[in-house]
Amino acid sequence: MDLSNVNVEEIVRQVILNMENKGQGGSAPASAQSKAGASIPKTARVAMLTSLEHFDIKEFPIPEVGDDDILVKVEGCGICGTDAHEFKRDPFGLIPVALGHEGTGEIVKMGKNVKKDSAGKDLKVGDKVVTCMIFKDNPDITMFDLNKQNVGGADVYGLLPDDDIHLNGWFSDYIFIRKGSTVFNVSDLDLYSRILIEPCAVLIHAVERAKSTGILRFNSRVVVQGCGPIGLICIAILRTMGIQNIIAVDGEAKRLDFAKQLGASGTVNFKEYKGIEALAGGVKDALGGHLADFAFQCTGSPVAHSNIYKFIRNGGGLCELGFFINGGDATINPHFDICSKEITTVGSWVYTLRDYATTFDFLKSAKQIGLPIEKLITHTFPLDQINEGHKTNLAMQGLKIAIINQ
Repeated sequence: MDLSNVNVEEIVRQVILNMENKGQGGSAPASAQSKAGASIPKTARVAMLTSLEHFDIKEFPIPEVGDDDILVKVEGCGICGTDAHEFKRDPFGLIPVALGHEGTGEIVKMGKNVKKDSAGKDLKVGDKVVTCMIFKDNPDITMFDLNKQNVGGADVYGLLPDDDIHLNGWFSDYIFIRKGSTVFNVSDLDLYSRILIEPCAVLIHAVERAKSTGILRFNSRVVVQGCGPIGLICIAILRTMGIQNIIAVDGEAKRLDFAKQLGASGTVNFKEYKGIEALAGGVKDALGGHLADFAFQCTGSPVAHSNIYKFIRNGGGLCELGFFINGGDATINPHFDICSKEITTVGSWVYTLRDYATTFDFLKSAKQIGLPIEKLITHTFPLDQINEGHKTNLAMQGLKIAIINQ
């Protein structure tokens, strides 16, 4: 063999790289692993909420990726109502904290034990992923009985106490996914759809809870009260199920207009009515002279909860999902509102792990039937403008606000 034209140093370098990549594990080709690893910086920027209504951009070392860990380069993350509560009041006592739980990004490095996602789908460097829950030592939450408890019994990235890793939330350049986490390969969804997975899962869970009453059916007359992102997503999910008679109730004309784009057959602006009886009459008129078979209360307002019983027929159903945190007491009359009408009520709070898999199919179905679900994201900001993004969210100047990394 003629070695005169062979670059021996280059051959040795490639052999060493291949040996290192085999040690990293995962299913990516050596070239993909080495290319990704070469682009990973030593540090990452993290938007740390350091005081009420103020984020500081901090810089922390990127930890070594262990055998069961995944390093994800963040592409974007939505701002949730929970983030707004933490931004304004810190009700969970987490400050200083790295927020952001509606995030998505690309795997850039992974441990040798990581082979598949939480649904059994192959994972490799370059795949787009989202996270759901982090399992704690709780026997009622296992990968083998995913419907036993909702995410309320587990931890979530973006709502973790700060620790020596710091890369705990999606409002950052990179997030460090550790053993015990759930992660899903969503490479077949576009960026905006991936950012909307978490809030959509909240509504998938709510609709599944509503279906458990046996009242919500294909031909049901439905009222959705509150047309923020949660109520609007609720309308879109109902429409993908084939339900056509959906009335949206809100006080903002722009939101009501968008509700029609997402599948509402009619709208009621509560600002045009004086008193609950007149408003209930408006809802009844919008439903062709009938009260609703089923209602979803999505506002987080105790007054709205008190009112919604008046929109529901005898024997109807109600799903209350508007109160992620304590929003105060509501006043109802148990006789008139519940007992004499025999209303079946279910509560809904976040989601189960299985609801995530259903959400992926919903997002694809919504696009297939032409619902502009991606238009929910009305404003985007880079990471270094995260304070402006949260203030825009608090001012209700758009629907869903997202931080998009450049």
